[in-house]
Amino acid sequence: QVQVTQSGGGSVQAGGSLRLSCTVSRDMRCGYDLNWYREVPGREREFVSETRYNGGTDIAYSVRGRFTISQTNDKRTVYLQMNNLRPEDTAIYECKAVAVQCELAGNSFWGQGTQVTVSS
Repeated sequence: QVQVTQSGGGSVQAGGSLRLSCTVSRDMRCGYDLNWYREVPGREREFVSETRYNGGTDIAYSVRGRFTISQTNDKRTVYLQMNNLRPEDTAIYECKAVAVQCELAGNSFWGQGTQVTVSS
């Protein structure tokens, strides 16, 4: 069974930094795109970033220049470095792994979510 495990997050004052990580369990059958979303109760889930297994990244305009993404060489872990955080970044951050290049292609697996709280 595919497992997606998140770590990091917490509370910080505006202008501070946090780093989130997302690891997909080892699965020799598939590669995975690793994507970040964030969710605030009562609002639609918002795309944050995408790290594609076959190369390439994308990051939302709202966080560009403040958030950066990196990935381990085995492509199983992606890091979301969040700098210059703002109160409006407060949300539950969720990692989604999307299987590619295998029989599970297109299937999504979600992490457990992690709270990020930014105080003014």
